Amino acid sequence: MFDGAGFPARLDEETFDTWFELGRQSKIGHNYMLVVWDDYDSVYLPVYVENKEMISSYEMYGVATSRESLVAAYDLYSESRVA
Repeated sequence: MFDGAGFPARLDEETFDTWFELGRQSKIGHNYMLVVWDDYDSVYLPVYVENKEMISSYEMYGVATSRESLVAAYDLYSESRVA
């Protein structure tokens, strides 16, 4: 996943699927999974949030001025990408 020219690195699909499972199993009521690029460590990280408003606290990859930037957001249960 994310292996195109517009992404910093490739993400293993098995890892991506595992992140969905971990988010669903959490006792905290997460509804969304964010795929975040950590520029300092050069890795993707999952970030779980409860509502869509929390998604907007991340800057998009390519325009972010902070260490972490949002690459994509997904609904944890339908696995559909959120705009």
